[in-house]
Amino acid sequence: MNKTLVAAAGLAILGSTVASAQKLNASGATFPAPIYQKWFGEFSAKNKGVQINYAPNGSGGGIKDLTDGVVDFAASDRPMTDKEIAAVKSKPLHFPTVLGAVVITYDIPGIAGELKLTPDTAAGIFIGTIKKWNDPKLMADNPGAKLPNEEIQTVHRSDNSGTTFVFTDYLCKVSDAFKAKVGGGPAQKVSWPVEASAGSGNPGVAGQIKQTPMSVGYVELTYAIQNKMPYATLKNAAGVWIKPTQESVTAAAAAASKSIPEDFRTSITNQNSKAAYPISTFTYLLIPTVWSDAAKKKTVITFLNWMLTDGQKGAAGLDYAPLPADIVARDKKQIAMIK
Repeated sequence: MNKTLVAAAGLAILGSTVASAQKLNASGATFPAPIYQKWFGEFSAKNKGVQINYAPNGSGGGIKDLTDGVVDFAASDRPMTDKEIAAVKSKPLHFPTVLGAVVITYDIPGIAGELKLTPDTAAGIFIGTIKKWNDPKLMADNPGAKLPNEEIQTVHRSDNSGTTFVFTDYLCKVSDAFKAKVGGGPAQKVSWPVEASAGSGNPGVAGQIKQTPMSVGYVELTYAIQNKMPYATLKNAAGVWIKPTQESVTAAAAAASKSIPEDFRTSITNQNSKAAYPISTFTYLLIPTVWSDAAKKKTVITFLNWMLTDGQKGAAGLDYAPLPADIVARDKKQIAMIK
């Protein structure tokens, strides 16, 4: 077994229609780990016989493990590329599980309230053109705020991260300067132009920010809320100041609904809707199409069906947004493609 899986705490998942004990291995995104842990716990409390070991080692780690054949399925916040899909023995299907928000969070001693950031200001911080907290652009976004004359310390992910993919995807859409200087896409690691601290996974970035005065970085909303960290209100593509909430993330998905392809590989950042939070995203389970083990296949199908019904009810309690009804219906149809 992959060493990362051995190190990970085993999470029991029990399928109500699974006839015999089954053990599966999975790895990937830290973004949805809190909701997956909740789902796994609830499922195991009601059923017996199946164990799934999940290692939250980042979207890139999950994709690599799936490609190397050391896990049964994986999780990612970013869609796989055609090249990555072709490298997997059995073509993986993308199953949206919940929606979430990437937030810009910070630690500014003496500033407990929320900051407002325009797209230009957010991009300027992470390409290094805005170097101090009392920069005129930040002051213009936050009139009346007593921002300190201190250097901004940025924090980013050290691993191959789906959260980074979503964040840089947004910044590339709103800033030509960011796109030219940093870029986005499913890179192993982003070459940030400013010296910064780095953390592994969403927990690592949250920890670095909490330990670093005058710092700023990006994490999934649940991690900011659980760690009692402030996060910014952003100006969206429609020019409205918007907070990251279940409703504003759902609005982003609704605005993108007509353009979501059949295989679900899409981005919903920077939607032109007054109600949409601009750094919203689906997160996915990557499920192989063909299974040689019929019992494991049945277990996975059982879990997917449970996830799309009872499981969705737990999303809101952890500050994720449940899937829209049309996406649930499409997910259910896709289950039939698993052979």
